[in-house]
Amino acid sequence: MPLSIVRNDITAMPVDAVVCPSNSSLTPGDGVSGAIFAAAGFDRMQQACRAIGHCDTGDVVMTPGFALPADYVIHTAAPVWHGGRPGESQLLERCYHNALIRAQQCDCRSLASPLISTGAHGYPPAETMHVAVLAISSFLLTHDMDIYLVVHDSGAALRSEKQFTRVQSYLDDHYIGTRRVPRRGRAEFRSDRNRLREQADMWVPDFRMPPDTSETQENTLMSNCSFRSIPATRSLEDVVYNLDESFSRMLLRLIDEKGMTDVETYKRANIDRKLFSKIRKDNGYNPSKPTALALAIALRLDLDETRDLLGKAGYALSHSSKFDVIIEYFIEEGIYDIYAINEALFAFDQKLLGA
Repeated sequence: MPLSIVRNDITAMPVDAVVCPSNSSLTPGDGVSGAIFAAAGFDRMQQACRAIGHCDTGDVVMTPGFALPADYVIHTAAPVWHGGRPGESQLLERCYHNALIRAQQCDCRSLASPLISTGAHGYPPAETMHVAVLAISSFLLTHDMDIYLVVHDSGAALRSEKQFTRVQSYLDDHYIGTRRVPRRGRAEFRSDRNRLREQADMWVPDFRMPPDTSETQENTLMSNCSFRSIPATRSLEDVVYNLDESFSRMLLRLIDEKGMTDVETYKRANIDRKLFSKIRKDNGYNPSKPTALALAIALRLDLDETRDLLGKAGYALSHSSKFDVIIEYFIEEGIYDIYAINEALFAFDQKLLGA
């Protein structure tokens, strides 16, 4: 997928370029930069950086990757955290933006970056994650590149506390994996069944009219009957008419109905063009569940529409799956930012949406 959040050793990743957080003098520290220097070959990397000499905060310079699997190392002078003073987040965003632009200028197709400014620079991981995702997602709207955001922290350390609390509350109410359902005897179920029948009888009106009931009396009696209103988001005609649609055909129909383009759809879904093209051309192709859900998010489908689209690929949403419940939460809240959803999924140690 275009943007992946992974736990990995950045020095071992076979990508075209890696980002090395540094300081203005381009000297290595004890954290990620020191590890990159060591893996690349400390003396050669130090010599290359000394030849460049200086880098302003937020700017980038490039060296070869030397012994790294990556062809290039993009060094960026990272800002130091001073409590979130004005301009700090903008400088951090510039680090990511300039690194991505330099990689694109060198025809890099893949890039791995750590969470810049964490560690010795003191930036809170959750704040850095937020800035990184915003900068990368903005870049991906107009560029194609596989980008890996490499982290070492636990998901809990990277979460937004406000969003995490809301998701956790929703999980507590809907996720059945952590709730123990007591065993119940046959007599209890029989009692429940009888109680439900009694409740149903209270709601079902008797429409039998005496033979001499006038039309006016009938209308009055009908207007006094009580009904529970059940809102319908889809008509029965729509459901039956599209019963035999494949996943691909339903997806293309929804794209047209939403007034979206193919490019807009796969960009919002965090999947690459090749995979989308395969789905589009192969009427019998069924994607993975994370890909199908990513496309539902990209199209801003409601829960009914999402279930329909998933069903075409042979999947369903279940309250026994923490992954499914988290997705359901965001759809019900009307939050369709796939990167925000993936941040939450990562924080709860779940698979990410996309290819």
